[in-house]
Amino acid sequence: MSIHLTLLSAPGGDATLDPLLGDAPLGERGLRLAGAARAVLSLHGRAVRTPSTRCSQTADAIGLTAAPEPMLRDLDVGAWRGRTVGEVAAADPDGFSAWLTDPDAAPHGGESVRGLCRRSADWLSSLARGSGHTVAVTEAAVVRAVLIRALAMPARTFWHLSVPPLDTVLLTWRGSYWDVRFGHGSLPEARRRLLSRPTAVRLDDGDDGDGGDGGKECRRSGACAAPSWPVAQFPAPPRGAVQPQRTSPDPLRA
Repeated sequence: MSIHLTLLSAPGGDATLDPLLGDAPLGERGLRLAGAARAVLSLHGRAVRTPSTRCSQTADAIGLTAAPEPMLRDLDVGAWRGRTVGEVAAADPDGFSAWLTDPDAAPHGGESVRGLCRRSADWLSSLARGSGHTVAVTEAAVVRAVLIRALAMPARTFWHLSVPPLDTVLLTWRGSYWDVRFGHGSLPEARRRLLSRPTAVRLDDGDDGDGGDGGKECRRSGACAAPSWPVAQFPAPPRGAVQPQRTSPDPLRA
């Protein structure tokens, strides 16, 4: 039997967009925009959420009675919690670089990206067949981790997945694979940009060919700044279904 799941990323929780690591309450703008996301959710039965202040406020603003689900907790950034991305990158550039490129790295003493991917995969596998339509209000990192499993992608692609705040991802289990559809939230693009505020662009690690330092370069508003967080830039995800590429018996090992 089919499983239907809708993931909704809470605003302000994506470390690639928000420079503060860890949980934090929503501001007035975030609460207002979260309330506007009610229209993007279809009829559902069960609702769950990440046990964080941000996701609790988002669910309340939408009007969802969502039970906290411990397996959907956010990536634990350990000693980096409450610090800005710029502070971490300046204080521990090697650890910060390793965290972005090695899914097994946990220089902050918390949880590795691969650990989050495995935990999220276990939760996805635990969903009962024929349980109806579940809505999960969660963090951007958890959405990435669920997509890693659903699309059978290697864990090292984690930071290359763009998860806009308050957009939806719809997953349907077809018996042998996950059918994934990327929804589009009801928020006007201008307001979403106010909420997102991406900071940096470069993800490649190689030399740029003109004597520069390649992936170590960071740009913000056209000017080089202190080390900042890379924001993956990819074409907009297709509206149609995406079937997984079965490239490995366990893609989380890659």
